[in-house]
Amino acid sequence: MNYLASSSFYDYESGEIQALVAEFKDSKRSQSKIAEQVYLKVRDGWRYNPYRISLRAEDYLASAIAKKKEGHCIEKSVLLIACYRALGLPARLHLAKVKNHIGVERLLEKFGSNELTPHGMVNVLIDGKWLKASPAFNAELCVMVGVDPLDFNGKEDSIFQEYNKAGHQFMEYLEDYGHFADVPVDFIKQNFQENYPHIFAQVKDKGYIEL
Repeated sequence: MNYLASSSFYDYESGEIQALVAEFKDSKRSQSKIAEQVYLKVRDGWRYNPYRISLRAEDYLASAIAKKKEGHCIEKSVLLIACYRALGLPARLHLAKVKNHIGVERLLEKFGSNELTPHGMVNVLIDGKWLKASPAFNAELCVMVGVDPLDFNGKEDSIFQEYNKAGHQFMEYLEDYGHFADVPVDFIKQNFQENYPHIFAQVKDKGYIEL
């Protein structure tokens, strides 16, 4: 698989993505330092919002996501992957099912569950090693829920915090769906339909929904 390629989703040749990565095109920085700094830019530059659900392929284009101020975990992962590929770092989308144990009232109300699926994160190849990075939760949100912001140093895996500062369970990984070279829109649709049929029935005609 070519995890450096531009695609209809990872359209890093677009003006939007090139503008995002321009400041990082510095050969003096190590791969790990570039990966860390781009991660922070995406993590905190787009507010996490799991309540706008889209099943339209065009909404998963990195250039389209770059124009927004917020995004859910898959959208933010797509954006980060496009930035990494634009900077010569092989990257791919990794999907899973997770359970949120804190601040779940609205999730239960809207989704009927505190399980989120498919959850998106990033695999990036740095110095010959595939690493996991999860840019979903912006620092401001983490402060609100009493969790340390999730950092990524470009040398070790960075996956969701298992516990909050008070020692209560925060996030739990339930299923691993593996990685994908491009955005698997059909898989996302099928997974969403199987897990949230009541929402899928509302979103299938319009293509997206604000919960």
